[in-house]
Amino acid sequence: MVNRAQADESFPPIFIVSGGAGALGKHVIRIALSQFPDVTPPIVVVPQVSRPDQLPAVIEQVAERRGTIVHTMVDPAMRAALERAAAERGIVTIDTIGGPLARLAEIFGREPLGQPGLYTRGNEVYLDRIKAIEYTVDHDDGRNPSELGEADVVLAGVSRVGKTPLSMYMGVLGWKVANVPLVNGIEPPRQLFEIDRRRVVGLIIDSDVLGHHRRWRNQAFQGTAGRNYTDFDALEEELAWSRRIFRRGGFSVVNVTNKPIEETADQVIALISRYFEHKLQA
Repeated sequence: MVNRAQADESFPPIFIVSGGAGALGKHVIRIALSQFPDVTPPIVVVPQVSRPDQLPAVIEQVAERRGTIVHTMVDPAMRAALERAAAERGIVTIDTIGGPLARLAEIFGREPLGQPGLYTRGNEVYLDRIKAIEYTVDHDDGRNPSELGEADVVLAGVSRVGKTPLSMYMGVLGWKVANVPLVNGIEPPRQLFEIDRRRVVGLIIDSDVLGHHRRWRNQAFQGTAGRNYTDFDALEEELAWSRRIFRRGGFSVVNVTNKPIEETADQVIALISRYFEHKLQA
């Protein structure tokens, strides 16, 4: 999946303009952009645009950056006002909701309510899962450490301990998970020690099992990782380094050796839920 957090500023930005939170428009545009893997424009969400007097500032912001507007306006008056204002400045708009609303009104013989935010309120669990998956993908393998504070859970551990698959599994369950790789002798990002330590879980594994995982990985990539990647003594030192990091941060630790991912996820969730109120996702 393309990491949309790493936007290419050479592309004109896409502005999601919404009368609600903008989650629907962002979701739609991410689906559309997935069909253009080499196109990674900045995506800017402009939420809670519900009054005509808000439109000039929005239009000016888009015009300054020569952007495109994707909107989900359900209020017909606001939709028309936005379209007019954009047309006056030569801004391209993409209406994701007007056409479907008009067609459904014809089919059912009823007028839509025109109230923003109903989709979000009616689909909070689904949207929360989408947001969790997006966050987890964008914060895999140590990416965007400045945003670790937004995570429900931060997993830390050495290479091939299973951080990424565990993160993705928990993301699908609705947890915003970041993972941070630990490399022997290299200081982890400072943010790992600045966030609430109760949200950080260290992953540990037996050295012989870790060696097996790494040897398989090294063979798959034709031995490009180097000898220390699979050397038993080097593995022991690396695991000892990770334990020192966990003690230093006061982090909880879970041993993942020979455990199915579901069992490890249950342990992590139990640890986090002990400290924080979370609705467990089935």
